[in-house]
Amino acid sequence: MNISNIVKIFENREDVEYTAKLVSNKEIAENDYNLSVSTYVEKEDTREKIDIDVLNKEIDEIVARENVLREEINKIINEITKWIIGRKGD
Repeated sequence: MNISNIVKIFENREDVEYTAKLVSNKEIAENDYNLSVSTYVEKEDTREKIDIDVLNKEIDEIVARENVLREEINKIINEITKWIIGRKGD
């Protein structure tokens, strides 16, 4: 936000979400004369919005793929083990 926008908001005595709020002297008194902006203007939540259903589906897919890979690794290990046992008999 640039200076001219701030001045315009101030001159027009506008309420601008997450930016400015015009408060009465009474409201300031009710807040123990606290002039901190955060007392009157809510900070915008800029955190990433996460769809938990989509995230859970992705986790399920990862777990399923991991299980397939574990099975394939176990097959390979079993084959290697059989080969080693067979070589000891030679």
